[in-house]
Amino acid sequence: MDAPVFEDVDPAGDCGCAGCVQWRRSVPHPVRTKVGARHALVIAAAAGTVIGGIQATPATASEHHEARPGDPTPDGRPDTPQGGTSPLHGAPGVAAGSVDLAQQSALRTTTRAAIINRAKTWVAAKVPYDMDKYWKDGYRQDCSGFVSMAWDLPGNEWTGSLATYGTRITKAQLQPGDILLFHNPADPEKGSHVTIFGGWTDYTRTYYIAYEQTRPGTRKQATPYAYWKNSDRYLAYRYKGVKAGGTSGSGSSTTRYPGAGSFGPGANNAYVTQLGRLLVERGGKRFYSQGPGPRWGDADRRATQAFQKAQGWSGGDADGLPGPTTWSYLVNGKGKDIPGAGAGGSGSGGGSAVKVPAFPGTATFRPGSSSTAVTQLGEQLVKKGFGKYYTQGPGPRWGEADRRAVEAFQRAQGWRGAAADGYPGPETWRRLFS
Repeated sequence: MDAPVFEDVDPAGDCGCAGCVQWRRSVPHPVRTKVGARHALVIAAAAGTVIGGIQATPATASEHHEARPGDPTPDGRPDTPQGGTSPLHGAPGVAAGSVDLAQQSALRTTTRAAIINRAKTWVAAKVPYDMDKYWKDGYRQDCSGFVSMAWDLPGNEWTGSLATYGTRITKAQLQPGDILLFHNPADPEKGSHVTIFGGWTDYTRTYYIAYEQTRPGTRKQATPYAYWKNSDRYLAYRYKGVKAGGTSGSGSSTTRYPGAGSFGPGANNAYVTQLGRLLVERGGKRFYSQGPGPRWGDADRRATQAFQKAQGWSGGDADGLPGPTTWSYLVNGKGKDIPGAGAGGSGSGGGSAVKVPAFPGTATFRPGSSSTAVTQLGEQLVKKGFGKYYTQGPGPRWGEADRRAVEAFQRAQGWRGAAADGYPGPETWRRLFS
């Protein structure tokens, strides 16, 4: 008799049982593999399942995975049927129909930051999913209508036509504002779906932040690449009208950091102009009485500093000079916008910056470790609202309560896999104390 073959299932990231905790420690990101009967018997025994004279019910993903609204159905269909091409409905101005290929050269240009910012407006409004209704901006309230809106297309498209407005790219080329598209021509309402790529959750590139329109409404959440089901059938596209670096008009534009020498006193180049325009898009317009322009000035410094402080950075990380991280946040539409002047975002360099204590090192937070830094960490976690794991304390000895609280904080940042293992690194520490 051949040995039966079972399938491993991925435990939910917040499952606190000993088996799931051990799984997360040994496997840094979700994987699915086929295992033999011996492995299956070990799993079954740990779960208290009897295998022998009684036929056991095989484990299914539902035992570990908490269903979320909008997750695809078991047959791989995301349950988001869609309408076809159509004009805008109810929006200001003259309604426009679907644009044919000959007209695409006249499509409006946009930036990555603008695409993500438009997507965020629907997320904030929790626009209900409906393939027959149109939101107040004129776009259909389904997955392809959402992308049409974010890409600023002149009409409502569908999964069968969106690809004509984009250029095929690879996984390695994905940047915020690109899309992941699955169109099933044999049965468009079975499986067809599209999401907006918002950036990788961590260096493993196994999960990304997806902006999507699905039941019950628009959402933003970490999603396995390329999607929950039919992953191998999703294709990546970049909108043909996206302008690299988010600039408009003439001059150099790049998504790659041009180097520290391009900014600061005496700098006079197109990258300074690009920086200023990006900062204006993110709420920094009030700093510029004219421009932005190619000559570095105090307006550029103050606007950059205001953006850096909006991310919670301080000290040398908020000195008003753009480094690689500041540049990446700006060109890719990441992070928080500059707050209005009434919200304390003057950007003048005044005010009291939050003093982040020096990171004590990763060795401080390991089983058996005991130090005041562990207590300091735990107390800050409690202040930030992640203290439910402590039945007593926090105290100086590192324990499972500390690890689980750190993991919850890391996952709240949108991190997954090894980036949310419950052990604080310099970035976790900085964000926690900012």
